[in-house]
Amino acid sequence: MQIKATLDRIPGGMMVVPLLLAAILNTFAPDLLRIGNFTEALFVDGASTLIALFLLCTGAQINFRNVGVSLGKGATLLTTKWIVGAAFGLLAYALAGDNGLWLGLAPIAIVAAMTNSNGGLFIAIVGQYGNKTDRAAYSLLALNDGPFFTMVALSIFGAMGFVDGMFSLQSFIAVLLPIVVGMVLGNLDPNMRDFLDKGSSMLIPFFAFALGMGIDFGKIIEGGLSGIVLGLLTVFLTGTVSYFVFKAFKWNPIVGAAEGSTAGNAVATPAAIAAANASFASVADLATVQVAASVVTTAILLPLYIAFLVKRLEKKGVNLPGDYEEKETSSKEASISAS
Repeated sequence: MQIKATLDRIPGGMMVVPLLLAAILNTFAPDLLRIGNFTEALFVDGASTLIALFLLCTGAQINFRNVGVSLGKGATLLTTKWIVGAAFGLLAYALAGDNGLWLGLAPIAIVAAMTNSNGGLFIAIVGQYGNKTDRAAYSLLALNDGPFFTMVALSIFGAMGFVDGMFSLQSFIAVLLPIVVGMVLGNLDPNMRDFLDKGSSMLIPFFAFALGMGIDFGKIIEGGLSGIVLGLLTVFLTGTVSYFVFKAFKWNPIVGAAEGSTAGNAVATPAAIAAANASFASVADLATVQVAASVVTTAILLPLYIAFLVKRLEKKGVNLPGDYEEKETSSKEASISAS
């Protein structure tokens, strides 16, 4: 059986499929795996531990030695995506009803999905339409993996009175320490970075299944539909704004639009946030499913949106399949030589 190959063909399959299977199982046979010992520890109660280990492995992939290569571009993308996601999340909190939702969306899901990006998808798009400095920008974009920037946004909302409760310094440290430990290990020893890189992929289906065992199927239907809307917002808001920001800086705008996605990593953020602040626990399950739906939606939609933008630029005489900025530089040099 080609299980892995099949999952790889499904956008976000390694995370979405186990999550949905576990949610279905939890709805129709909730006690099947709740038999104690290692089985229950791994498949039912293991989400927090597995996510912590996942964050450590992910942190090890943040290479500070390469951050300076494309610091300007990476910082611009990171800042733009966070501002758009946080601002839209703040709007959702301000307009949320008594059930804590806005248009069926959990505000925490909005912030988690819209401030995080799919690095693999970014690299794939930029690898085709960008240059070396564009690709190197990912070394800084890796910082938006995990719950850190979501917690920053929620703490700001708390100070403004939109969110009940604040994250204490201890809560921040408790959530972020695995990431910091991973960063230290990965930057001290490249071999450790390579070793832990395997874990960042391997752990996804396991913590996704454990998260699914805490979700009711009824919420999946509700969250899945609104999660598609979240995916659309992520592509067209964060992607489009980043497109025009890059265009304003006279950088390749397609590279900016390539940030309009949600990473599979973000599925763990609501649970991590709820663990740090219990006031978010009531919407954590719904937010998890909505983020998962956004992962799938953006993985399918973003490449189509990028193709549309590329054709639009080509009609204006911009040739993107090559190296955008190097061609521009070459043209300037050619003009100087000719004169």
